[in-house]
Amino acid sequence: MKSDPIAPSSEGTTLFVTAEQAGTRLDKALALLAGEISRARLQQVIREGGVRLNGAVASDPSRKVAEGDALALIMPEAKPAAPIGQDIPLDVVYEDEYLIVIDKPAGLVVHPAGGHEDGTLVNALIAHCGDSLSGIGGVRRPGIVHRLDKDTSGLLVVAKTDKAHQGLAKQFADHGRTGPLERAYLALVWGAPRRMHGTIDAPLERSNRNREKMAVVSEGRGREAITHISLLERYPALLKGHEEQEALASLIQCQLETGRTHQIRVHLSHIGHPLLGDQLYGSGFATKASRLSEGAREALAALGRQALHAAVLGFAHPITQEELHFESEPPADFAKLQAELAGL
Repeated sequence: MKSDPIAPSSEGTTLFVTAEQAGTRLDKALALLAGEISRARLQQVIREGGVRLNGAVASDPSRKVAEGDALALIMPEAKPAAPIGQDIPLDVVYEDEYLIVIDKPAGLVVHPAGGHEDGTLVNALIAHCGDSLSGIGGVRRPGIVHRLDKDTSGLLVVAKTDKAHQGLAKQFADHGRTGPLERAYLALVWGAPRRMHGTIDAPLERSNRNREKMAVVSEGRGREAITHISLLERYPALLKGHEEQEALASLIQCQLETGRTHQIRVHLSHIGHPLLGDQLYGSGFATKASRLSEGAREALAALGRQALHAAVLGFAHPITQEELHFESEPPADFAKLQAELAGL
């Protein structure tokens, strides 16, 4: 049974582990006891020394607790987000007091990082949402529960309250296996999968050769990564005599079952069908551009990025539990390349 939400305090609030929480991790027990504070936020507080277990500081979130243990929780005041608010236009698809769904343009970095200290989606959100984002999800990425690469366009949801952040984070951690979470992408790739539908189940970890890249590793290593793909169109599908041949490029839909860094880009490259325009994972296919029509070559050059668009996003509203579903048409540069490949 959860207690009332805990306000920031320098005195601390003492909670007692019940039989229900006995044997669980410290962070999980606190999440069950502490009301509307997200588990990620509690992990941060634990590591910063804000929790005492039976009078002693407990800084390990994974430490097991026992029935009757006394947990003293000192919640600090929410820190203002380090990034500043900036008046950057946002394409808002949906918004209420708990969350906001954005159609992110290609070229917009999601959160501040090395080389991108401002001009990010987080900067835009701070200006748009104001103080409601303070303290949510950490000072560097308030409200961010999932991300899109800088050069990937499409749908992204951001939490505006800690309770919404907790509910959304739980759905993304579950990967939609027991709930309505859905993430689907449109991708223009070199060649075409032989089957109309398939699953890429290949674990990923940071590449030892290039730390900017992720790499597929053998089973038992890395993190689980699963992508479901469906072939939508082949370019071209027919040649003289209407004999089907290996396609030069194709349009596929990728549905994520997990959400690892660069997952779709790595998985498609792994099966021999990297994204058009992907300089990091598809550089070996750059010469294929010479086989495209003049219009398609120009459209690919104008795209200047990987041809990947987050077209579908669905989830349960973390507060009302209403199932929400959003779709986004590809941006003009993606649509132009698709049309040129199709000969339209």
